[in-house]
Amino acid sequence: MSLVLFALLVVHLAVVSPLLGRRSYAALREDRRLYTRMSLVWIAELWALALVALAIVGLSPDLDIAGIGLVPAEDLSTVLGMIVGATVVAVAVGLVTRLKKIAVSGQAAFEALIPRTAAQRWLALALAISAGVCEEIVYRGLLISGFMSIFDVPRPVAAGLALAIFTVGHLYQGWKGMVMVTLAGFSLTMLYFSTGSLLLPIVLHILIDVRSLLLTPRLAPTSESAGTVESAGTVESAGTVESAGTVESAGTVESAGTVESSQITESTQITEPSQITERSVSAGDARIAGSGR
Repeated sequence: MSLVLFALLVVHLAVVSPLLGRRSYAALREDRRLYTRMSLVWIAELWALALVALAIVGLSPDLDIAGIGLVPAEDLSTVLGMIVGATVVAVAVGLVTRLKKIAVSGQAAFEALIPRTAAQRWLALALAISAGVCEEIVYRGLLISGFMSIFDVPRPVAAGLALAIFTVGHLYQGWKGMVMVTLAGFSLTMLYFSTGSLLLPIVLHILIDVRSLLLTPRLAPTSESAGTVESAGTVESAGTVESAGTVESAGTVESAGTVESSQITESTQITEPSQITERSVSAGDARIAGSGR
């Protein structure tokens, strides 16, 4: 029974969850109104996966709570000191980053998850805590021990498999984000092995996510600069009057934020060339609906 559950969990983590996560994240990027619903779904999924992991441990004769790292560290005082130090550093760096509006490396990969309202910030905090606790139990705790005990693979191989599945689980971040996830996951794995406990990896994982979601400034939206005009009122043949004053003009106008263009290719008979005047383009949305006479 435990073998079947473990195999199903691995398939879900390696295939189903990444694909669903990428689709959900794409939907969130398109519609920010989905933030609350998506966050609650992700939080529920994380705790459900943790409960399944604990159920597998309870059903397996070769696994126990201590075997998946849910025990105090052997040198608890040192670990607690490391936790306090890491917390101070993470909060300090995060505050400086936010106050100075410094973009975090790879931030674009998870930009849609950064909250914009007070309610969303609470959801982001809950998501960070859930990810820190549940992902460490599942990926670092259960998967490594499960691959070792159920499939009898060496610990380095088991750790590599768990890290690969952990990275694929962040498919929605794209390959650049997945590189950062791999480095973070490798560091958390080494901490787990060095302390024999998931306590420090869980706390650091939460701090990483809190810094990323709550202490990271939003990226400035990219847009065309206000009043940018490209080839506005361009007159072919440098304004040459052809065929008794026939003028061909092609105008492309870009406005701040929204870009709307009107291609004007129209032959207009000009009785007096001196009547051609320049038209001013406003810094807002500009539209050219016809030719000037």
